[in-house]
Amino acid sequence: MSVSSIARAVRVPSLIPPYTPTGDEIAVFELAYRNRLPVLIKGPTGCGKTRFVEHMAARLGLALYTVSCHDDLSASDLVGRHLIDASGTYWTDGPLTQAVRHGGICYLDEVVEARKDTTVVLHALSDDRRILPIDRTGEILEAPPEFMLVVSYNPGYQHLLKGLKPSTRQRFVSLAFGFPEAAREAEIVATEAGVDHATAKRLVTLANALRSTADHDLEEAPGTRLIVDAAKLIAGGCDPLVACRAAIVECLSDEPEITRALMVVVIAIFGN
Repeated sequence: MSVSSIARAVRVPSLIPPYTPTGDEIAVFELAYRNRLPVLIKGPTGCGKTRFVEHMAARLGLALYTVSCHDDLSASDLVGRHLIDASGTYWTDGPLTQAVRHGGICYLDEVVEARKDTTVVLHALSDDRRILPIDRTGEILEAPPEFMLVVSYNPGYQHLLKGLKPSTRQRFVSLAFGFPEAAREAEIVATEAGVDHATAKRLVTLANALRSTADHDLEEAPGTRLIVDAAKLIAGGCDPLVACRAAIVECLSDEPEITRALMVVVIAIFGN
């Protein structure tokens, strides 16, 4: 796996990605950036964590280096490694090093999914030192004022072996995200998908009905992202029952009995 394949550097877009705040998260994030503090965002899948980071990067005029963490992600993937080509050996910066060297936000999405050695690399960047030692090149990079470290994870999905240590969590300013209250979530769905408000409200009613049973029958509750996807299909002319099955129900479970039970809820809300 090449270093460049695990990250995408997003330069500042001409338009700020839309984001509807649910509290004081924008103000806290801006204050953390100004005070050179790292930020941890925790919340369920599909609640808007990544959209929020994209919004804040554009709002602050910063490049965004996004890394989707996974089981095989190592410290070398973040920091960089020596590669070989026809001309010999050369060093390639990883996304974390790029962000430290040039400034910008390095966003590690679902950081608990990465290998344990990655969090060790973050320690010197997430305290007062704000440095990144690169053992293989002998460099010690000092993070510029424009650098910010942001990580996220889903506390409800982690298990005993994939939790952040308290010593790591306490290095970050933490923002807890959840699903918006119903009226605000309906507004988000209508705005994002271009669907009418009556349909948006029905979709949110469906989402909340499924969320109330998620702990018993589903691995994860349906996020706002799934609701928006269903709304986009409906806005494009798709039958609501078909849209809800394709964008919500089939995404939540592969078990036929569960999907049938979920469709009963969908039909109760959209069948009339």
